[in-house]
Amino acid sequence: MGSLGEVHRVPASMKTAKPYHLDRSTGPWDAIVIGSGIGGVGAAALLSRYGGKRVLVLERHYTPGGFTHIFRRPGYEWDVGVHYVGEAAPGQAIRAAFEAVTDGSLEWASLGAVYDRIVIGTDTYELRAGADNLRRDLKRYFPQEAHAIDRYLAMVAEVAAASGRYFMAKVLPAPIAALAGPRLRRSFMRYAERSTRSVLEDLTRDQRLIAVLTGQWGDFGLPPAQSSFAVHAIIANHYLEGAYYPVGGARRIFDAIAPVIEAGGGRVLINAEVSGIAIKNGWAVGVTMSDGAVIRAPLVVSDAGVLDTFRRLLPEAVAERCDPDRTALEPSTAHLCLYIGLRHSAGELGLPKSNLWIYPEERHERTFANALEDSDAAMPAVYISFPSAKDPDFARRHPGRATIDVITFVRWNSFAQWSDTRWKKRPQEYDAMKEKLTARLLEVVYRHLPQIKGRIDVCELSTPVTTRHFSNYANGEIYGLAHTPARFGDALLRPRTPIRGLFLTGQDVAVCGVAGALMGGVLCASAILRRNLVSSISRTPAKFGLG
Repeated sequence: MGSLGEVHRVPASMKTAKPYHLDRSTGPWDAIVIGSGIGGVGAAALLSRYGGKRVLVLERHYTPGGFTHIFRRPGYEWDVGVHYVGEAAPGQAIRAAFEAVTDGSLEWASLGAVYDRIVIGTDTYELRAGADNLRRDLKRYFPQEAHAIDRYLAMVAEVAAASGRYFMAKVLPAPIAALAGPRLRRSFMRYAERSTRSVLEDLTRDQRLIAVLTGQWGDFGLPPAQSSFAVHAIIANHYLEGAYYPVGGARRIFDAIAPVIEAGGGRVLINAEVSGIAIKNGWAVGVTMSDGAVIRAPLVVSDAGVLDTFRRLLPEAVAERCDPDRTALEPSTAHLCLYIGLRHSAGELGLPKSNLWIYPEERHERTFANALEDSDAAMPAVYISFPSAKDPDFARRHPGRATIDVITFVRWNSFAQWSDTRWKKRPQEYDAMKEKLTARLLEVVYRHLPQIKGRIDVCELSTPVTTRHFSNYANGEIYGLAHTPARFGDALLRPRTPIRGLFLTGQDVAVCGVAGALMGGVLCASAILRRNLVSSISRTPAKFGLG
């Protein structure tokens, strides 16, 4: 069992986020942010630092940070959404954004030469840091496909460069966007409107090469025939030069951002559920809390997701005028995560820093479709991450312990019947399903990590119902809106909404993941302040976005 110090220590995040019922300050506030995910607190920190604004962040749950938060059991802690981050080396775009929102107080540790291993059947393919390394390795694995590999990497670079102009168009005021937007988006949309598979099958007929190139599809939750090639290329480019993990674990992200918000006179409140956005004469003028209280501010920023914002937080008549038919927008996939705790260190067990992506066969769409139709079919993908091996500070906090996260994708409908049951009070049938799924995931884990068999101390499974409880996403989705080709052409997915004073932030504004959600915060703050904050942050105006 963990030390008394571990059990009773008060996390830094609890010191910087006070319960709503204990802090009813009414401001005045310059802006209110709904949600404390990285997109929400990132936007708040930038508004404070670059705009001098007093920002109130309201989090409905008892722990702040969204998917950057952690949970604990005696002797252990697990991240719930931060598994690795690209472009976090000194001088890279995402590192610069994190330094801006944390005042440079967040440290990063490299995952090393190999950040991902793609396992298809009995074959393993390593993804090594550095474009030249990846090129050489792919040509070694597929010597007959050298030309296709060169063309593929050139296209990834082209999409990454074009993404800057595409994201820039999102923050322009409407009149300017109407004139300049189509030209800025054109190169990006040429790829965004096509599926990943259609683009890759123009390059090669080698299905195993396509399977390896798309082996990170779980990072955005759609297999190649369904995903936009743009998101595939953005993610591939994001990790091209390697991957990193926050020193001290995912909890350090919120703990490093909160002081920047507070330094500008802002606050973060937890157990603070917003029931609606207050509208007056077409303007967003504040928020209504679940207890009926109204907190006013001239700016409201929603990190609740586009669908939740328009379908739950706005008055129905207002939402219908702004959002008459969003049939092109659909939620991303749901997932399971198995959290494993071991009474041995990562070094003792030989756990790697690199992630494992495990697939039963090379046709990702086939296994994905089979799993959605039949809950007993082979799991479409199993992702295994080793946070205790990635974090050089973990051994100091939890000596002699190690942790593993195991993720797969499932359909929401298999769990919808329990959507209205209470957390930790769900019926026996739900627990029985969890036990069955846990056993299936462990079977995969033991096949690839036989050394941990018999050494597991803690083993807990979260389901889409858990995700719904904590994130408030209706279908327990992990990545907000699905990254289909239709998504990238939707005009609603930009920081500025049709309602004056109401802005959007987070992954729906940009792309999924912690880095994508943070860039959504950068875009949001840029739109509010009418300032290209990417240029201010990175001092390289040509780089705008994840590319």
